[in-house]
Amino acid sequence: MLLALAGYLVAQYVTGGGGAPRCTVRSAEGDGTTYELSPEQAVNAAKISAVGTSRGLPERAVTIALATALQESALRNIKYGDRDSLGLFQQRPSQGWGTPKQILDPGYSSEKFYEHLEKVPGYSRLPLTVAAQRVQRSGFPQAYAKHEPDAALLAAALTGRAPASLTCSAPRDAQPGKPDDVRAALIRDFGPDVLPKAQAAGSQDETGTAGAAGASAKLGSTPAAATVTVPVPAAQAATSGSTAGDRRGWELAHWAVAHAAELHIEEVAYAGRVWATGDSGDSGQPWQSGNAQNGSAEVRITTAQ
Repeated sequence: MLLALAGYLVAQYVTGGGGAPRCTVRSAEGDGTTYELSPEQAVNAAKISAVGTSRGLPERAVTIALATALQESALRNIKYGDRDSLGLFQQRPSQGWGTPKQILDPGYSSEKFYEHLEKVPGYSRLPLTVAAQRVQRSGFPQAYAKHEPDAALLAAALTGRAPASLTCSAPRDAQPGKPDDVRAALIRDFGPDVLPKAQAAGSQDETGTAGAAGASAKLGSTPAAATVTVPVPAAQAATSGSTAGDRRGWELAHWAVAHAAELHIEEVAYAGRVWATGDSGDSGQPWQSGNAQNGSAEVRITTAQ
């Protein structure tokens, strides 16, 4: 009992009394539907979504992929499974999915899943169980169906259709973050075009855009040197006065929130809204109204210092 109590007190100290870090995605329909997942699961879900949208695939494809990974691995990149199955999608090296090292790369395994899904005629119109089964060849094809509601919530948030719908908490004693790590992760998941060439090359110009006066200004009291600014192309940006924002911007913003624990991110700002880890409570501080300068032309990701 004493050991259990000591463990509890340590956990409370590490997490600031709010329990283990976790993420919550909320329905944009206002019906109170939510789904909770761990930071590890959130990072993997964000990876799967980013790979899908980077391939130009629709939200339905992302939903199918997320439901499949929820069933196969609970969105964990596991090193074991039935026979030689591995990774997020429990792909088998012996069945031509790749080497074990490749399959255990979430980006590679997601790419391979989508490659096979795209070969399924009319997959976006098929029942999710049918589409997933034609890729996976599972012995329990109906099992995918139970994950569709949660996968749909995640896909709506991570593809940017549901704005300000994902929050995550983080340990209060989080280590300082590195903007270069954020840039590297963005390029890894979305490709080099996600950042201007100066930023992608590790330039000290954190704004990444010429003549963007004010874009490198302080976000709250945090130095601009800790902020990575991700431009949202004008063609994709939200219209003035829009409360929903644009899908690309919210996709990037939610990606950053999902990576808060892994990359030590403490603030994300987009479309006049700000998410922050401070005083986050159990499931992350909701998105708050922010500085009007934090508009729809850029997503600003600030690491802990």
